Amino acid sequence: MTPLLPAANNPIMSFIERHALWTEEQHRAAAEVRRRLEVEGIEALRLSFPDLHGLLRGKTLLSAAFPTAFLEGCGVPSTLLLKDSSHRTVVPVFSEGAGMGSRRLQGGSDMIMVPDPTTYRVLPWLQRTGWMLCDVYFPDGTPVPFASRRLFQQQLRRAEQAGRVFVTGLEVEFHITRLLDPKLAPEEAGQPGPAPQVELIHQGYQHLTEQRFDRIEPIVELLRRQLLQLDLPLSSVELEFGPSQVEFVFQAGRGLQPADDMILFRSAVKQICRRHGYHATFMCRPAWPGAMSSGWHLHQSLAGPQGQNLFAPTAPAELLSPLGRHYLAGLLSGAAESVAFSTPTINGYKRYRAGSLAPDRIAWGIDNRGAMLRVVGAGHPAAIRIENRIGEPAANPYLYLGSQLATGLAGIAAGEEPPACVDAPYEAPAPLLPTNLGMALQALCSGRILREAFGAEFLQYYATIKQAELRRYETTVTDWEMKEYFDIF
Repeated sequence: MTPLLPAANNPIMSFIERHALWTEEQHRAAAEVRRRLEVEGIEALRLSFPDLHGLLRGKTLLSAAFPTAFLEGCGVPSTLLLKDSSHRTVVPVFSEGAGMGSRRLQGGSDMIMVPDPTTYRVLPWLQRTGWMLCDVYFPDGTPVPFASRRLFQQQLRRAEQAGRVFVTGLEVEFHITRLLDPKLAPEEAGQPGPAPQVELIHQGYQHLTEQRFDRIEPIVELLRRQLLQLDLPLSSVELEFGPSQVEFVFQAGRGLQPADDMILFRSAVKQICRRHGYHATFMCRPAWPGAMSSGWHLHQSLAGPQGQNLFAPTAPAELLSPLGRHYLAGLLSGAAESVAFSTPTINGYKRYRAGSLAPDRIAWGIDNRGAMLRVVGAGHPAAIRIENRIGEPAANPYLYLGSQLATGLAGIAAGEEPPACVDAPYEAPAPLLPTNLGMALQALCSGRILREAFGAEFLQYYATIKQAELRRYETTVTDWEMKEYFDIF
């Protein structure tokens, strides 16, 4: 729905009303949430927004502050948008021009978190605690340009203006271990501190065996029950191939919802596990002997106004409709520049290996799990879709999904046609994917599609934060280097 029109600049009106920051649907949801907060006796309310990395940051308000949050939002430091994955602020915010091209970020000034009442949940692992996602604005009501949730919403609106709805389904692999030592001695503080010591909950390699799954059922059942209480649309819970590795699969969803679900899912899994003596990680490839990399496979299609699958073939000999072929071609054309969003960590590139069920080049296949893009559902028009197997589970969902939609829409706009499908994806004469984060950032910044979709300012901001992470990695002496060089030279 469209936002309510702002009235005259009346200082008596609330911040949310004055700048028309809620839609009619959000105003109705807010009234229902206010009622629930009172009826359910909620004593604490977590307000969170997703940062550049897809990590939730925010504040916990007590009941006396609830009414103000529904009128004025909640202030937080803008430096939260300037941190790398070690939580270091990567630019000198008190220096001239330190705000990534925006003076509003200079000096560590405040921005305003405005709750989205349609995202309200009660957290089942806590007592009388609610939760809401927020969008961030400057004090004058201007949207913060570096907010990833808003960028994805812009791409969704582009599709909706053409009568198309983005439909996505998530398959998320990750590792659950038993926590042995959280490394909390005073000398172990750091930015970041040492990784916790853990042990496996299963030895791996018995893919989808019922007996091995039953051994990990206690923690899996706990997760399943509490995630369903959050109304997350889980479809299946599976034992994955690697040691201590599992996969959770979601039902297909529309628009913004799957990205919001992923943000809540990751945060909830980590919190629930930690409270029960376990540790969950969405890091792609832990440094364990025999570890298997985790991926995030994204199923995607476009639906029409009546919910019809717009990728469904329109003629007997077709695999995909013309629109579906153009979308597929767009994903291929934009693949190199979108890798920085689908695989945003240094560790994630250690998954791209030939023969590993992860892609190493830009190609597509028909129901072929080795290809980067896998067309699934042939013979079932209502279910035909494209699975992108490129992502890692640590990706920011708004940037991952947004980059997929943006490149697919660019393919439709250009009327592109994909090359021939491949049967041997690790041998195909196709362009290789970037093999490290530095190459991916270079492809992102030199590309055209995502620059036009997300804006040059955002790409420069993103690259600046990620390059700081990369520089710290490149100047750190690793265990591998010590073993390789310390004794022989």
